[in-house]
Amino acid sequence: MKTMRKAIGQVATGVLIAVAATLPLSAGASEAGFPLERFPTEKLSDQAALQNGARLFVNYCLNCHSAEAMRYNRLADLGLSEEQIRSNLLFAAEKTGERMTIAMRPADARQWFGTVPPDLSLVARARSSGAGSGADWLYTYLRSYYRDASRPSGWNNALFENVGMPHVFWELQGSRGATIEDVRALKDEQTGKITGYSRTRITVAADGSRSEVTEPAKGEQIKVGRTIKLPAAEGGKLDRAAYDNTVADLVAYLTYMSDPSARTRTRVGVWVLLFLGLFTAAAWWLNRVFWKDIK
Repeated sequence: MKTMRKAIGQVATGVLIAVAATLPLSAGASEAGFPLERFPTEKLSDQAALQNGARLFVNYCLNCHSAEAMRYNRLADLGLSEEQIRSNLLFAAEKTGERMTIAMRPADARQWFGTVPPDLSLVARARSSGAGSGADWLYTYLRSYYRDASRPSGWNNALFENVGMPHVFWELQGSRGATIEDVRALKDEQTGKITGYSRTRITVAADGSRSEVTEPAKGEQIKVGRTIKLPAAEGGKLDRAAYDNTVADLVAYLTYMSDPSARTRTRVGVWVLLFLGLFTAAAWWLNRVFWKDIK
């Protein structure tokens, strides 16, 4: 019992750390004002898409990001046999009952990346906000990278500005630059009143080089804020539609992983509602028959 309580405590602690690590990032992303694109929700009921998403997660994400609240044997819910899991997905563990952990030590992660990459067990739930679901955020984030030579990794992200994570799918999507426009209000230091506006245009080329021009902003309707426009990526192994489909598969798996029993609850919930409806109708009919001769 003591060992079991210790194990449960470790899992709970890992989950809380994951949520704490990701929540501040959500706030920063919402401040950037980059619009979220809607995730194709039909992927959540597509077993082939979920299986491909699990493969992508293990091959591209599990090297740096753990998923300690998830066990490999839960992938059987996606229609995979234990042999398929063992042969194709079990690279960082020996048994299918083990959790999805990584070998990288936190001290090494801090030295290499400046921080410990967050656990992704609940990332799809932690990223949910008033702007959209966590799946919408992840779907937009993984499709919003652009080259930026000023960043240590050589990449930046329109949704999550100055992100530390490099673009792990760059070979699939290709490379692109960005056009950034930043409009700011100019205030008098003594009175605090707005004296004018400035517009800074930053052009980032596909090789990451930047050019910047700042000039006074003129016009009747000046909107203060930062906007980023991304051209189509070029040079990737996949075209835009194929890359978007690949990202959607991965996001579908991340969404499933954040709540593996969601589909079961939905399916059971439909039958429960049908039963309650039939029971209510039967109870109403019995009540009517019982009281029909009583005035």
